[in-house]
Amino acid sequence: MRATPSAFGAVARRAVLAALIAVPALTTAGLAAADTIKVGALRFASHAASFIAFERGYFKDAGLDVEFEFFQAAQPMSVAIASGDIDYGITAITGGLINLADKGAIKVIGGVMHEEKGIDGSAIVVSDAAFKAGVTSPDKLKGHSFAITQAGSSFHYMAARIAEKEGFPIAELKLTPLQKVPNIIAALKSGQVDAWAIVPHIAKALAKGGAVHIIGWVNDYAPDYQVTTVFTSADTAANKRDQTERFLSAFAKGAADFNAALVDKTAGEAEAESVTQLIHKYVYTTQPYEKASVSIRNGAIRLNEGAKLNVTNVAAQLAWFKAEGLVKSDIGIDGLVDSSYVETY
Repeated sequence: MRATPSAFGAVARRAVLAALIAVPALTTAGLAAADTIKVGALRFASHAASFIAFERGYFKDAGLDVEFEFFQAAQPMSVAIASGDIDYGITAITGGLINLADKGAIKVIGGVMHEEKGIDGSAIVVSDAAFKAGVTSPDKLKGHSFAITQAGSSFHYMAARIAEKEGFPIAELKLTPLQKVPNIIAALKSGQVDAWAIVPHIAKALAKGGAVHIIGWVNDYAPDYQVTTVFTSADTAANKRDQTERFLSAFAKGAADFNAALVDKTAGEAEAESVTQLIHKYVYTTQPYEKASVSIRNGAIRLNEGAKLNVTNVAAQLAWFKAEGLVKSDIGIDGLVDSSYVETY
C-alpha cells in the first residue's frame, strides 16, 4: 500500500524532532568529556612525551584539551601546581616540591626521565676556561664552582652524587645558584662558572660550539637516578582520578613514541624524522631545523615506559634532602608519592 503525503509528513516531523533532541544530548556529552587542563613543561627534548601526545592527538583522544605553560626552572613549576595555576607538571624532584608535599599540596604520580647505563644521559660539563685550567675530569672539580638553579634543585642533587663518589664533601664545591637555565648557560659560556650537569641535548650542543666541554656522565655517579617525574596537586590526585588516569595514559603513549623513534631506534628513519620535526616546534625553536635536529636526536634520553616510577630512587633522593636539612625530617615517601597510578619499582 502506498503511503499518503500526510503520512510522509508525520514521519518527517518525527525524524526532525528526534534529531533536534539528539543533537543537544550529543553536544552535552562531548563537552562533558573534554577537560581543559594546563600542563607545565620546560623546552627540553626530555619533555617530549607531552609534546608528542599533544601533537598526535593522544590528549584529545583521551578527552583532554591541553594548554602548555612553560617554565625555566623546576621550583616555580612546583609553586604553580600548589597554587592551582597548572594541573600537571613534569620536572625534577626538588626540596621545594618536597616541602610543598609535606604541606599536603603536591603528589608525585609517575616517572618521566631516568638515567640508564648505555644511553647518554645528563652530562657533566665545564667551561672552556676551566677545561684549559686542568678541569678535564670530574675528580678535578673539587674547589671549583658548580652551577645550580637553587639550593635543593636537581642540579644540587647531581653535584652531591658526583662529589660523594669522587671522595670529597659537597662543601668543597662552590655551588652557585643562578635561578634559571638560560642564566647558567650564559655564565658557563662566559667562564663565570666552572661546571654544571645538564641533559644531553643541551650539553652536546654547547660542547659542539667549543665554549663548553663534556668531562663525564651523571649515570656513572647516579645510575638509577629518577631524574624527572609527573606530579600534580594532592587534591587532583585524590579527587580527579579519571582525568589523571587519562592524562597519564596519553602521556605514556607520547613517551613510547619518543623511545621507539629516538632512543631504541626501532621505528625507522621516517618516524625518527617525524618525531624530531614535532619536537622542534617546542625545543630550539629559534634555530633552523637542520641545526636543531642534530641536538634533538643526539640528546635523546630514556623516558619511563608507561610512566613507571622508580620509587626506590625517589626514596633515596628524599633521604638525601633530609640529611642535607633541605626538607623536614618527618615527611615519608607516602607523603610525597601517590603510588596508586602507575607501576613502581
